[in-house]
Amino acid sequence: MRFTVRAPASSANLGPGFDALGLALDLWNEVEVDPEGEPGAILVQGRDAALLDGRENLALRAMRILAADHGRALPPFALTLRNQVPVARGLGSSAAALVAGLLAADRLLGLALADGEIYAAAWRMEGHGDNVGAALYGGAVLAVPNAGGVVRLSPGDDLGLVAVVFIPEVTGATWAARAALPGTVPHPDAAFNVATAAGLSVGLLTRDHALIGAGMRDRLHEPYRARLFPHLTPLMDAARDAGAVGACLSGAGPSVLALATPECAAAVSAAFEAEARRVGVIGEAVTLALVPQGAAVIEAAVRLSVGGG
Repeated sequence: MRFTVRAPASSANLGPGFDALGLALDLWNEVEVDPEGEPGAILVQGRDAALLDGRENLALRAMRILAADHGRALPPFALTLRNQVPVARGLGSSAAALVAGLLAADRLLGLALADGEIYAAAWRMEGHGDNVGAALYGGAVLAVPNAGGVVRLSPGDDLGLVAVVFIPEVTGATWAARAALPGTVPHPDAAFNVATAAGLSVGLLTRDHALIGAGMRDRLHEPYRARLFPHLTPLMDAARDAGAVGACLSGAGPSVLALATPECAAAVSAAFEAEARRVGVIGEAVTLALVPQGAAVIEAAVRLSVGGG
């Protein structure tokens, strides 16, 4: 029987939590699996569908890997992908695809894997657990190696905050953003990040806005990636000046994320757009809820609107 898996966008790092902190956002991708459709047919719809033309389908890749890991063969099926999450913008599109593919294969093969098993498989495929943890579980998560599972810091909707995200038209490449990082960092910068990442984690646990804001400061990757994205520092400064609790590069960029109270969201959004015009970056500011739920299988009759945030 046909079924659909949906998975949310996510923002990783949140400043200092490099490859460790992730936050689920209210922007969703769908993967529909139709065992009665034309075998091997893949249809991609929605935002940035043209950018995915000719690229490896990550959802299908995840399905094949999970099947092989369990010594199983996937039956024939057709795939339809309906995307809202922008591609190559630092909003976890690959993580959403991988997690959705894993849940789809689990359902299709009747494996009934626990969430922890899905999470471990997604971490292996993605190479880090921040985005995939947020996509699978929802809310704010901490990915700690060798912890035996995700650390859930907050469901997100209890923080009294929304995400204001400036999404440039230009795309970014994770490999390029990682290549921009140095092999070593000064000891004071590493110590600074230990303190801010710990403070941010505690702030998310305790819903302390002041601590969240103090924690969303980074010296490990943002100063180096700012050379790739000259709009980063001006937009972060503009968001904070407009009342945002904190601001950061979203994942590997080029999107910039601010956390703000709902009352300040419009001012932060306007500040993003005004500063983007000033520095010559074309894009859009969107305001997204923080979602407590992650990826899930839904009925085939349920449909999401597509075409962007």
